[in-house]
Amino acid sequence: MPSEKPRLIRAVRLPAAVEKRIETDFTAPPAPDAPLDTAAMLALAEKQQAFAMLVTHHCPLKGADVAAIPDCVKLVATVSVGLDHLDVPALLARGIKVCNTPDVLTDCNADLTMMLILAACRRAAEYYTLMKNGWGRTLEMDEMLGMRVTGKTLGIVGMGRIGQAVARRARGFDMKVLYHNRRKLDPAQEEGATYFENLEEMLPHCNILTLHMPATAGAPPLMTAKMFGLLPRGSVLVNAARGALVDETALLDALRSGHLFNAGLDVYQNEPNPNPSILALPKIFMTPHTGSATVETRTAMGILSLDNVAALAANKPLVTPVTA
Repeated sequence: MPSEKPRLIRAVRLPAAVEKRIETDFTAPPAPDAPLDTAAMLALAEKQQAFAMLVTHHCPLKGADVAAIPDCVKLVATVSVGLDHLDVPALLARGIKVCNTPDVLTDCNADLTMMLILAACRRAAEYYTLMKNGWGRTLEMDEMLGMRVTGKTLGIVGMGRIGQAVARRARGFDMKVLYHNRRKLDPAQEEGATYFENLEEMLPHCNILTLHMPATAGAPPLMTAKMFGLLPRGSVLVNAARGALVDETALLDALRSGHLFNAGLDVYQNEPNPNPSILALPKIFMTPHTGSATVETRTAMGILSLDNVAALAANKPLVTPVTA
């Protein structure tokens, strides 16, 4: 008699190829019409006697929620690299394994970062708004001028997989690459980039600064008024990492004063309802936390999560385990 397919539940609808594999290889309820929150997922896990929970940031599992996970659940698989929404030590202490989806997001996050750099420097948000409003007149030679990207100095904070991928793309624009990281990379990984052990020493040299590091729960923002003040006047900030890395009040002050030329943002302190003052600034180029939002990457993320569920169900090691 064939063994029962692993039982799983998911907090969100996943790309078509992932849904097809769920239908074929797993026992699962239909995909939700809208993202499920924590309470709904916990209730569904109990009802379905789920072996695994596939979650995203829509379904944080922390504090009392971890204790409320039914005993049937053996794996929490987050369809993300980030773990901000999970209390990993508490989950592991309960004997629930955790996995995420590293590596498969690298190229798309780096691509988005370059889009944010280009769009912020070239005032894409304002140009798009102008055209949508009907254009109406040609611009003067000195009106609504952007900043050239080619040849500028790019500072990268966090030189992991995504930071290195951004650096490779930046070299195509003849940019000089500086980086700050917990450790100096070996020369093959640096590919000519210049290491700064002290971030404060790097900032005065950066025409463009891009953030690619995780945020620690409860830690103060990395980019404060002091840090913005160390950047050259007319520089650009790009953040496609975590909203908690930036003091948004300080960011607004730097933009309004003209100390920052512009910003390109994919993440915010309060998602999905960012600070209205940020939304009101016409020049900032903003996207709604979409670094991995391509068919290829979201499919790869979902498939990797399912590979982890299948591995654990077969008493094999997880493909991408998360440890304390």
